[in-house]
Amino acid sequence: MLVAKQIEKYYDKLQVLKTVDLVINKAEIVCIVGSSGAGKSTLLHILGTLDKPNQGEVYLHGQRIDTLKGNALAKFRNKNIGFIFQFHHLLPEFTALENVCIPGWIAGKKKKEVENRAIELLETLGLKDKLENKPHQLSGGEQQRVAVARALINNPAIIMADEPTGNLDSTNARELHKLFIELRNTMQQTFLIVTHNEELAAMSDRIIFMKDGKIE
Repeated sequence: MLVAKQIEKYYDKLQVLKTVDLVINKAEIVCIVGSSGAGKSTLLHILGTLDKPNQGEVYLHGQRIDTLKGNALAKFRNKNIGFIFQFHHLLPEFTALENVCIPGWIAGKKKKEVENRAIELLETLGLKDKLENKPHQLSGGEQQRVAVARALINNPAIIMADEPTGNLDSTNARELHKLFIELRNTMQQTFLIVTHNEELAAMSDRIIFMKDGKIE
């Protein structure tokens, strides 16, 4: 489903990624692990179209995506890729429901259709009674689940997560791990996750080890 070919990335004269090849299949949970500075987040950002490679190609469902620019890139990303980060990046002035709805509204979908989908997702994620709560009224685990719902709102082909449990305690981290597996099983959702969490990596379908900008 997602294919990367011969990806290289430089920052000035420093080569961060060295001819990386990667294939991710549908409904697969793949974790990228490695020491700090190995190139994990840089690779994730390139695969997620948040950054561009100096060399190489990236395809999603057969469409080349590393060359997309401007509005075409923004529309493609919003429709096809969901993001979850270590810090949830929820908008503080909006409710949980509104935060989840925003990507759907940006995509131009009908307001009520988006709201109904957001309510369904939040209920599925155990937040039925938190729809009108603002981020400061939610626990860290609840905030991250809102971020997961937001990532799912447009039915993306893949969710890319960068240290999604890095800001959670062990209990909430474990719950998030179980949630990823449940979403893969029930929705056939694909996940590509950068993590230092050994427990999360062990629960994935495949672990990719990176060292010095290469996949080992």
